[in-house]
Amino acid sequence: MQTPASREQQVLDRIERVRHRKARVREDRITLAHGAGGKATHTLIEAVFLEAFRNPLLEPLEDGAVVDGLAFTTDSYVVTPLFFPGGDIGDLAVNGTVNDLAMCGARPRYLSAGFILEEGFPVADLRRITASIAAAARAADVWIVTGDTKVVERGKADGCYITTSGIGTLDRTTRLSAAAALPGDVVIVSGPIGEHGITIMLARGELDIEADLTSDTAPLNALTRILLDACGDGRVRCLRDATRGGVATIVNEIAEASKVAVVLEEDAIPVRPAVRGACELLGIDPLYVACEGRMVAVVAEQSAEVALAALRSHPLGADAAVIGRIGDDPPGLVLLKTSFGGTRIVDLLVGDPLPRIC
Repeated sequence: MQTPASREQQVLDRIERVRHRKARVREDRITLAHGAGGKATHTLIEAVFLEAFRNPLLEPLEDGAVVDGLAFTTDSYVVTPLFFPGGDIGDLAVNGTVNDLAMCGARPRYLSAGFILEEGFPVADLRRITASIAAAARAADVWIVTGDTKVVERGKADGCYITTSGIGTLDRTTRLSAAAALPGDVVIVSGPIGEHGITIMLARGELDIEADLTSDTAPLNALTRILLDACGDGRVRCLRDATRGGVATIVNEIAEASKVAVVLEEDAIPVRPAVRGACELLGIDPLYVACEGRMVAVVAEQSAEVALAALRSHPLGADAAVIGRIGDDPPGLVLLKTSFGGTRIVDLLVGDPLPRIC
């Protein structure tokens, strides 16, 4: 007769076999889910893009590539609406690319900005967006040094799309990587999660819900420098900004890359009441909701208190919290210890409950 432990292990083994099947895009056409940052996105990247472009610099699938002492990243922005409480597509584009560089441990230096504009787009709105880009670049201490503009026919785009690429310099010998997490390490989030995604959903006016929320979009490069300087080389294993797919996606990527288990404590995860309430009404788990000014850090256990103190010394990290730990088993899986005393698996996002949030 099987024991509960053996049955549990059988279930975990089956999950692992399914998770490690070769990625295959089953749909004939691209769906919104392919852009959500969850399972469909990962499958698309592995089965189409990585299959075509595979090389040693791309294969780690980090937030940016590290090449000859430089970090390099690129990102596109299709958020709707273009203007929302706490920001707009312009500062979102700057902050998102700055943050991807910062997650590599780099000092962001130079950005490009490419615009796809729809015929008939108001010049006043474009000026507002470019002013926002300029202000965000100054705040992050980066320069916009090159760019491009294309215009498509009316009805062939949705006002304005932006693509930004960025270059940053590396001055540390230790590489940050999702594959560097070790059993015993702690998982820290820099602040309350889910504010950007819920703000965007409410700003669309499609839901009869009101909440006093603004996007958390912000540059994290100053915060990462404080953390890295306080902890020293090798003590911070990994940094990730929790954008599409939220914190759940980030910790799944870390668990898979490092072949470790991530065990989260539901009661320790900071979520503002307005976000929690909106998520409950929408039937969405806050763990899957995007942030644009929050990061997840995996830090050596002996540096946890130093890391928390460093983060809390900066306004963007004032509410930083330890939300979990890295374990040995089951490797590649994320477990959540719930408020009710149970444990459940936190998998990659399926579908796209919040399309076009960045």
